[in-house]
Amino acid sequence: MAQQSLVRRVKIIGTGSYVPERVVTNKELEELASTNDSWVQENLGIQERRIAPTDCATSDLAFAAAERALQSAGVQADELDMIILATATPDRIAPATAPKVQARLGAVRAAAFDINAVCSGFLYGLTIGAQFVGTGMSKKALVIGADTFSRIIDWRRRDCVFFGDGAGAVVLSDTPDDTGFLCSRLYSDGNGYESFTVPAGGSEMPPTQQTVSEGLHFFRMNGRSVFETAVKVIPEALLHVINSSGVSINDIKHVIPHQPSINILKESAKRIGIPFSKFHTNMDRYANTSSATIPLLLDEVNSKGCIEQGDLVAFVAVGAGWTWGASLLRW
Repeated sequence: MAQQSLVRRVKIIGTGSYVPERVVTNKELEELASTNDSWVQENLGIQERRIAPTDCATSDLAFAAAERALQSAGVQADELDMIILATATPDRIAPATAPKVQARLGAVRAAAFDINAVCSGFLYGLTIGAQFVGTGMSKKALVIGADTFSRIIDWRRRDCVFFGDGAGAVVLSDTPDDTGFLCSRLYSDGNGYESFTVPAGGSEMPPTQQTVSEGLHFFRMNGRSVFETAVKVIPEALLHVINSSGVSINDIKHVIPHQPSINILKESAKRIGIPFSKFHTNMDRYANTSSATIPLLLDEVNSKGCIEQGDLVAFVAVGAGWTWGASLLRW
């Protein structure tokens, strides 16, 4: 477990997001795989998702979201000291995708690197970025979550319905007032390593004709294990940051969660005792966009003016590995 400890208060000063134009509905997927629109909507809460065109890479999504976040924050790219890109679907195994985005933005002063905690990636990146700003090592940091999961989906399998493509980003800066992050905690448990994985493509199983023909470069998931783990760790992580911050559950105004499924979020809300009406969702339109889920949803909620100054906002996510965590901030 890792816990955040800051010298200076850090807040989010800008948000941005981007999704591809192409919409793919559950009905369309019924023609490709053994799936059912009614079941998907009832159990997952997904109606459609966005899919990137073949000439669009993760860096393209990340760049578009980053530009919008910088515009929202009123910050120029050359003011950034750090760019953190959370993704499980980088443009290439090497080099990292973040420097590519850094160059396109013109962020000439910024260090740039990728992290991979899959669906928890943005939350991990957010905590890292806040640490650098909070200790004074950086003045402004850009944290991006972007994934093109359509590249690792076998569209013939029924689990093709879970994911979509997208990106979101935030700009972090220090603040002299009492707003900003109150507490962040990160966790992992490698005993869940095989529950969600892409078996081939790394050093353990390099790509060969056989790995390609056997579909080992597509994700594989144990759905039951994902559900059971998520409904356990999401409430626990939220409670830890709430209790550590000295506030009550009733004080929380907004929960911006990762978007694993509607049933996981409803069960998590029930177990922790937070009304589900405080849990924001957009999986009906975008499905699970992995690292992009939290910043994409946050940008939507922020752009609509739903969050007022002083509101307590909680982030929470669980991803493959297992990895999970939560953050609490005063807006």
